[in-house]
Amino acid sequence: MQKSSEGNYFEDFRPGMEISHAVPRTVTTGDVALYSALYGMRFPVQSSDAFSQDCGLRQAPLDNLLVFHVVFGKTVPDVSLNAVANLGYADCRFLVPAWPGDSFHARSEVIGVRENSNGRTGIVYVRSTGYNQHGQAVVSFVRWVMVNKRDTASPAPHGIVPDLPAHIPGSELVIPQDLDFARYDPVLAGSLHGFEAYEIGEKINHIDGMTIEEAEHQIATRLYQNTAKGHFDAVLQRSSRFGRRIVYGGHVMSLARSLSFNGLANAAFVAGINGGRHLNPAAAGDTVYCWSEVLDKHPVSGRSDIGAVRVRMIATKDAPCSGFPDPSSAEALLELDYWVLVPRFGDEARGDGQ
Repeated sequence: MQKSSEGNYFEDFRPGMEISHAVPRTVTTGDVALYSALYGMRFPVQSSDAFSQDCGLRQAPLDNLLVFHVVFGKTVPDVSLNAVANLGYADCRFLVPAWPGDSFHARSEVIGVRENSNGRTGIVYVRSTGYNQHGQAVVSFVRWVMVNKRDTASPAPHGIVPDLPAHIPGSELVIPQDLDFARYDPVLAGSLHGFEAYEIGEKINHIDGMTIEEAEHQIATRLYQNTAKGHFDAVLQRSSRFGRRIVYGGHVMSLARSLSFNGLANAAFVAGINGGRHLNPAAAGDTVYCWSEVLDKHPVSGRSDIGAVRVRMIATKDAPCSGFPDPSSAEALLELDYWVLVPRFGDEARGDGQ
Protein backbone atom coordinates (compact mmCIF):
# COMPACT_ATOMS: atom_id res chain seq x y z
CA MET A 1 0.00 0.00 0.00
CA GLN A 2 1.41 3.39 -1.02
CA LYS A 3 2.13 5.51 2.03
CA SER A 4 2.89 8.83 0.34
CA SER A 5 0.27 11.07 -1.24
CA GLU A 6 0.27 12.54 -4.74
CA GLY A 7 -2.56 14.93 -3.84
CA ASN A 8 -5.91 15.26 -5.58
CA TYR A 9 -6.31 15.75 -9.31
CA PHE A 10 -9.24 17.44 -11.02
CA GLU A 11 -11.27 14.27 -11.51
CA ASP A 12 -11.04 13.51 -7.76
CA PHE A 13 -13.21 16.52 -6.84
CA ARG A 14 -17.01 16.46 -6.63
CA PRO A 15 -19.41 19.25 -5.59
CA GLY A 16 -20.39 18.75 -1.95
CA MET A 17 -17.13 16.94 -1.14
CA GLU A 18 -15.89 17.90 2.35
CA ILE A 19 -12.22 17.84 3.30
CA SER A 20 -10.65 18.06 6.76
CA HIS A 21 -7.10 19.34 6.39
CA ALA A 22 -3.99 18.38 8.35
CA VAL A 23 -2.02 19.65 10.38
CA PRO A 24 -3.09 22.03 13.21
CA ARG A 25 -0.78 25.05 13.48
CA THR A 26 -0.09 27.20 16.55
CA VAL A 27 0.99 30.72 15.62
CA THR A 28 3.45 32.17 18.13
CA THR A 29 5.00 35.58 18.75
CA GLY A 30 8.06 34.18 16.98
CA ASP A 31 5.96 33.60 13.86
CA VAL A 32 4.65 37.16 14.14
CA ALA A 33 8.21 38.50 14.37
CA LEU A 34 9.23 36.51 11.29
CA TYR A 35 6.16 37.71 9.37
CA SER A 36 6.98 41.32 10.29
CA ALA A 37 10.61 40.85 9.24
CA LEU A 38 9.66 39.35 5.88
CA TYR A 39 7.24 42.13 4.93
CA GLY A 40 8.17 45.13 7.06
CA MET A 41 4.61 45.51 8.37
CA ARG A 42 4.15 48.75 10.35
CA PHE A 43 0.43 48.95 11.08
CA PRO A 44 0.38 49.97 14.76
CA VAL A 45 -2.45 47.81 16.10
CA GLN A 46 -0.59 44.64 15.04
CA SER A 47 2.83 46.08 15.95
CA SER A 48 2.36 47.21 19.56
CA ASP A 49 0.64 45.67 22.57
CA ALA A 50 0.49 49.09 24.22
CA PHE A 51 -1.12 50.72 21.17
CA SER A 52 -3.65 47.87 20.91
CA GLN A 53 -4.50 48.14 24.60
CA ASP A 54 -5.21 51.85 24.11
CA CYS A 55 -7.66 50.68 21.41
CA GLY A 56 -9.48 48.39 23.84
CA LEU A 57 -7.79 45.11 22.90
CA ARG A 58 -5.97 42.82 25.31
CA GLN A 59 -2.79 42.76 23.17
CA ALA A 60 -1.67 43.12 19.58
CA PRO A 61 -3.76 40.70 17.49
CA LEU A 62 -2.40 38.57 14.67
CA ASP A 63 -2.41 40.27 11.30
CA ASN A 64 -5.50 39.00 9.48
CA LEU A 65 -3.48 38.27 6.34
CA LEU A 66 -1.12 36.07 8.37
CA VAL A 67 -4.16 34.11 9.57
CA PHE A 68 -5.44 33.88 5.98
CA HIS A 69 -2.10 32.53 4.73
CA VAL A 70 -1.84 29.93 7.51
CA VAL A 71 -5.35 28.63 6.82
CA PHE A 72 -4.71 28.74 3.06
CA GLY A 73 -1.54 26.71 3.62
CA LYS A 74 -3.53 24.00 5.41
CA THR A 75 -5.66 23.51 2.28
CA VAL A 76 -2.85 23.19 -0.27
CA PRO A 77 -2.01 19.45 0.08
CA ASP A 78 -5.64 18.51 -0.55
CA VAL A 79 -6.81 21.22 -2.95
CA SER A 80 -3.95 22.65 -4.98
CA LEU A 81 -0.93 20.35 -4.76
CA ASN A 82 -1.42 19.55 -8.45
CA ALA A 83 -2.53 23.02 -9.44
CA VAL A 84 -1.41 24.92 -12.49
CA ALA A 85 -2.37 28.22 -10.86
CA ASN A 86 -4.40 29.68 -8.02
CA LEU A 87 -6.80 31.95 -9.89
CA GLY A 88 -8.77 34.03 -7.42
CA TYR A 89 -10.57 34.67 -4.14
CA ALA A 90 -13.98 35.94 -3.06
CA ASP A 91 -16.14 36.47 0.01
CA CYS A 92 -13.28 36.32 2.53
CA ARG A 93 -14.61 37.22 5.97
CA PHE A 94 -12.61 37.62 9.17
CA LEU A 95 -14.99 36.51 11.89
CA VAL A 96 -13.19 36.79 15.26
CA PRO A 97 -9.80 38.26 16.23
CA ALA A 98 -6.84 35.89 16.36
CA TRP A 99 -4.08 36.11 18.95
CA PRO A 100 -0.53 34.81 19.38
CA GLY A 101 -0.83 31.32 20.84
CA ASP A 102 -3.98 30.42 18.90
CA SER A 103 -4.00 27.10 17.04
CA PHE A 104 -5.69 26.82 13.66
CA HIS A 105 -7.11 23.96 11.65
CA ALA A 106 -9.13 24.07 8.44
CA ARG A 107 -11.94 22.39 6.56
CA SER A 108 -13.08 22.91 2.97
CA GLU A 109 -16.14 22.13 0.90
CA VAL A 110 -16.01 21.78 -2.88
CA ILE A 111 -18.71 24.14 -4.20
CA GLY A 112 -18.02 23.95 -7.93
CA VAL A 113 -16.03 22.23 -10.70
CA ARG A 114 -15.63 22.95 -14.40
CA GLU A 115 -13.43 21.13 -16.91
CA ASN A 116 -11.45 23.34 -19.28
CA SER A 117 -11.84 22.98 -23.03
CA ASN A 118 -8.31 21.56 -23.39
CA GLY A 119 -9.38 18.43 -21.49
CA ARG A 120 -6.15 18.49 -19.48
CA THR A 121 -7.17 20.74 -16.59
CA GLY A 122 -10.21 22.01 -14.75
CA ILE A 123 -11.28 24.69 -12.30
CA VAL A 124 -12.12 23.69 -8.72
CA TYR A 125 -14.02 26.07 -6.40
CA VAL A 126 -13.77 25.54 -2.65
CA ARG A 127 -15.00 27.34 0.45
CA SER A 128 -12.40 26.99 3.19
CA THR A 129 -12.89 27.84 6.85
CA GLY A 130 -10.22 28.18 9.51
CA TYR A 131 -11.05 27.42 13.13
CA ASN A 132 -9.23 28.20 16.36
CA GLN A 133 -8.62 25.82 19.26
CA HIS A 134 -12.04 26.71 20.70
CA GLY A 135 -13.84 25.61 17.55
CA GLN A 136 -14.68 29.19 16.58
CA ALA A 137 -14.64 30.00 12.86
CA VAL A 138 -11.93 32.65 12.46
CA VAL A 139 -11.84 33.14 8.68
CA SER A 140 -13.89 31.86 5.75
CA PHE A 141 -13.12 32.36 2.07
CA VAL A 142 -13.81 31.02 -1.41
CA ARG A 143 -10.99 30.37 -3.85
CA TRP A 144 -10.77 28.77 -7.25
CA VAL A 145 -7.80 26.99 -8.67
CA MET A 146 -6.83 25.39 -11.99
CA VAL A 147 -5.90 21.75 -11.34
CA ASN A 148 -4.30 19.19 -13.64
CA LYS A 149 -6.12 15.99 -14.55
CA ARG A 150 -4.45 12.71 -13.67
CA ASP A 151 -5.73 11.12 -16.90
CA THR A 152 -6.92 13.30 -19.76
CA ALA A 153 -9.20 10.46 -20.90
CA SER A 154 -11.06 10.29 -17.59
CA PRO A 155 -14.63 11.64 -17.60
CA ALA A 156 -15.16 15.08 -16.13
CA PRO A 157 -17.52 15.63 -13.20
CA HIS A 158 -20.74 17.49 -13.95
CA GLY A 159 -19.86 21.17 -14.22
CA ILE A 160 -21.13 23.59 -11.58
CA VAL A 161 -19.97 27.20 -11.24
CA PRO A 162 -21.08 28.76 -7.93
CA ASP A 163 -22.76 32.15 -7.65
CA LEU A 164 -20.49 34.39 -5.60
CA PRO A 165 -21.25 37.83 -4.14
CA ALA A 166 -19.72 40.79 -5.96
CA HIS A 167 -18.64 42.18 -2.59
CA ILE A 168 -19.31 41.91 1.13
CA PRO A 169 -21.83 44.56 2.24
CA GLY A 170 -20.23 47.00 4.64
CA SER A 171 -23.02 46.30 7.13
CA GLU A 172 -21.90 42.65 7.34
CA LEU A 173 -18.29 43.35 8.31
CA VAL A 174 -17.35 42.03 11.75
CA ILE A 175 -15.92 44.67 14.11
CA PRO A 176 -13.59 42.99 16.64
CA GLN A 177 -15.12 42.82 20.09
CA ASP A 178 -13.84 45.56 22.44
CA LEU A 179 -12.18 47.49 19.60
CA ASP A 180 -12.45 51.21 20.40
CA PHE A 181 -10.61 53.83 18.34
CA ALA A 182 -11.58 56.74 20.61
CA ARG A 183 -8.00 56.77 21.97
CA TYR A 184 -6.31 55.89 18.67
CA ASP A 185 -3.20 58.09 18.43
CA PRO A 186 -2.66 59.20 14.81
CA VAL A 187 0.73 60.72 15.60
CA LEU A 188 2.06 57.41 16.92
CA ALA A 189 0.36 55.64 14.00
CA GLY A 190 2.24 57.79 11.50
CA SER A 191 -0.64 59.52 9.70
CA LEU A 192 -3.33 62.10 10.42
CA HIS A 193 -5.59 60.77 7.63
CA GLY A 194 -8.67 59.07 9.05
CA PHE A 195 -11.91 57.77 7.59
CA GLU A 196 -13.23 61.20 6.60
CA ALA A 197 -10.03 62.09 4.69
CA TYR A 198 -10.54 59.47 1.97
CA GLU A 199 -12.78 60.23 -1.01
CA ILE A 200 -14.51 57.67 -3.22
CA GLY A 201 -12.63 57.54 -6.52
CA GLU A 202 -9.37 58.79 -4.98
CA LYS A 203 -6.21 57.06 -6.22
CA ILE A 204 -3.11 56.68 -4.05
CA ASN A 205 0.38 55.89 -5.31
CA HIS A 206 2.17 54.09 -2.48
CA ILE A 207 5.53 55.06 -4.05
CA ASP A 208 7.83 52.51 -2.42
CA GLY A 209 8.95 49.23 -3.96
CA MET A 210 10.24 45.96 -2.54
CA THR A 211 12.30 43.39 -4.44
CA ILE A 212 11.43 39.72 -3.95
CA GLU A 213 14.35 37.59 -2.81
CA GLU A 214 14.42 33.84 -3.50
CA ALA A 215 15.12 32.89 0.11
CA GLU A 216 12.54 35.28 1.55
CA HIS A 217 9.57 34.15 -0.51
CA GLN A 218 10.37 30.50 0.20
CA ILE A 219 10.74 31.16 3.94
CA ALA A 220 7.40 32.98 3.91
CA THR A 221 5.68 30.13 2.09
CA ARG A 222 7.16 27.59 4.52
CA LEU A 223 5.95 29.76 7.41
CA TYR A 224 2.41 29.04 6.18
CA GLN A 225 3.21 25.32 5.64
CA ASN A 226 2.19 25.78 2.01
CA THR A 227 3.59 22.78 0.11
CA ALA A 228 2.74 23.77 -3.49
CA LYS A 229 5.40 22.33 -5.79
CA GLY A 230 5.67 25.42 -7.96
CA HIS A 231 7.29 27.43 -5.17
CA PHE A 232 10.01 24.97 -4.14
CA ASP A 233 10.98 22.29 -6.68
CA ALA A 234 13.42 23.90 -9.12
CA VAL A 235 14.00 20.65 -11.03
CA LEU A 236 10.29 20.06 -11.61
CA GLN A 237 9.66 23.69 -12.56
CA ARG A 238 12.28 23.69 -15.33
CA SER A 239 9.77 21.80 -17.46
CA SER A 240 6.81 23.98 -16.43
CA ARG A 241 5.38 26.73 -18.59
CA PHE A 242 7.23 29.27 -16.43
CA GLY A 243 10.59 27.46 -16.51
CA ARG A 244 11.38 28.38 -12.91
CA ARG A 245 9.93 28.53 -9.41
CA ILE A 246 7.17 31.09 -8.99
CA VAL A 247 6.21 33.09 -5.92
CA TYR A 248 3.17 32.20 -3.81
CA GLY A 249 0.54 34.79 -4.75
CA GLY A 250 -0.20 35.50 -1.10
CA HIS A 251 3.40 36.67 -0.69
CA VAL A 252 2.70 39.41 -3.23
CA MET A 253 -0.53 40.21 -1.37
CA SER A 254 1.30 40.79 1.93
CA LEU A 255 4.12 42.73 0.26
CA ALA A 256 1.58 45.07 -1.33
CA ARG A 257 -0.34 45.45 1.93
CA SER A 258 2.91 46.42 3.66
CA LEU A 259 3.80 48.92 0.93
CA SER A 260 0.32 50.46 1.19
CA PHE A 261 1.20 51.80 4.65
CA ASN A 262 2.56 54.84 2.80
CA GLY A 263 -0.83 56.40 2.11
CA LEU A 264 -3.05 54.06 4.14
CA ALA A 265 -1.23 53.99 7.47
CA ASN A 266 -4.47 54.09 9.46
CA ALA A 267 -6.05 51.17 7.57
CA ALA A 268 -5.78 49.30 10.84
CA PHE A 269 -7.50 45.99 10.02
CA VAL A 270 -8.21 44.07 6.85
CA ALA A 271 -11.87 43.35 7.60
CA GLY A 272 -12.77 41.36 4.48
CA ILE A 273 -11.61 40.51 0.97
CA ASN A 274 -14.32 41.02 -1.63
CA GLY A 275 -12.32 39.51 -4.46
CA GLY A 276 -8.82 39.02 -5.73
CA ARG A 277 -7.05 37.90 -8.90
CA HIS A 278 -3.46 36.93 -9.60
CA LEU A 279 -2.90 38.57 -12.97
CA ASN A 280 0.63 37.40 -13.77
CA PRO A 281 3.20 35.25 -11.96
CA ALA A 282 5.98 36.76 -9.88
CA ALA A 283 9.48 35.38 -9.48
CA ALA A 284 12.55 36.16 -7.42
CA GLY A 285 14.16 39.38 -8.59
CA ASP A 286 10.87 41.13 -9.41
CA THR A 287 10.28 44.42 -7.60
CA VAL A 288 6.74 44.95 -6.32
CA TYR A 289 5.03 48.34 -6.37
CA CYS A 290 1.37 49.14 -5.79
CA TRP A 291 -1.37 51.73 -5.94
CA SER A 292 -4.87 51.87 -4.49
CA GLU A 293 -8.26 53.31 -5.38
CA VAL A 294 -11.00 54.08 -2.86
CA LEU A 295 -14.14 52.29 -4.08
CA ASP A 296 -16.59 52.89 -1.23
CA LYS A 297 -16.96 54.00 2.38
CA HIS A 298 -19.19 52.66 5.13
CA PRO A 299 -19.66 54.56 8.41
CA VAL A 300 -20.29 51.91 11.04
CA SER A 301 -23.75 52.48 12.50
CA GLY A 302 -23.73 53.84 16.03
CA ARG A 303 -19.95 54.30 16.11
CA SER A 304 -18.23 57.69 16.13
CA ASP A 305 -14.76 56.14 16.27
CA ILE A 306 -14.59 53.77 13.31
CA GLY A 307 -15.53 53.40 9.65
CA ALA A 308 -14.83 50.96 6.82
CA VAL A 309 -13.15 51.90 3.55
CA ARG A 310 -13.32 49.66 0.48
CA VAL A 311 -10.06 49.68 -1.47
CA ARG A 312 -8.94 48.24 -4.78
CA MET A 313 -5.20 47.60 -4.74
CA ILE A 314 -3.14 46.89 -7.86
CA ALA A 315 0.35 45.41 -7.42
CA THR A 316 2.86 45.54 -10.27
CA LYS A 317 6.29 44.13 -11.00
CA ASP A 318 9.18 46.42 -11.97
CA ALA A 319 6.72 49.24 -12.68
CA PRO A 320 6.41 52.21 -10.28
CA CYS A 321 2.80 53.33 -10.01
CA SER A 322 2.83 57.10 -10.43
CA GLY A 323 0.79 56.60 -13.62
CA PHE A 324 -1.60 54.12 -11.95
CA PRO A 325 -1.02 51.23 -14.39
CA ASP A 326 -4.11 49.30 -15.43
CA PRO A 327 -4.60 45.73 -14.15
CA SER A 328 -4.70 44.58 -17.79
CA SER A 329 -1.08 45.66 -18.27
CA ALA A 330 1.69 43.10 -18.61
CA GLU A 331 3.31 44.43 -15.42
CA ALA A 332 0.26 43.81 -13.20
CA LEU A 333 0.60 41.04 -10.62
CA LEU A 334 -2.43 41.34 -8.35
CA GLU A 335 -5.81 43.01 -8.17
CA LEU A 336 -7.30 42.91 -4.66
CA ASP A 337 -10.64 44.40 -3.60
CA TYR A 338 -10.87 44.56 0.19
CA TRP A 339 -12.35 46.38 3.19
CA VAL A 340 -10.23 48.02 5.89
CA LEU A 341 -11.28 49.42 9.26
CA VAL A 342 -10.13 53.02 9.73
CA PRO A 343 -10.41 55.36 12.75
CA ARG A 344 -12.68 58.39 12.42
CA PHE A 345 -11.25 61.80 13.30
CA GLY A 346 -12.77 65.27 13.25
CA ASP A 347 -16.21 66.83 13.00
CA GLU A 348 -17.55 64.36 10.44
CA ALA A 349 -17.42 61.48 12.96
CA ARG A 350 -21.04 61.84 14.11
CA GLY A 351 -21.72 58.22 15.05
CA ASP A 352 -25.10 58.13 13.28
CA GLY A 353 -24.12 55.62 10.60
CA GLN A 354 -24.75 58.16 7.82
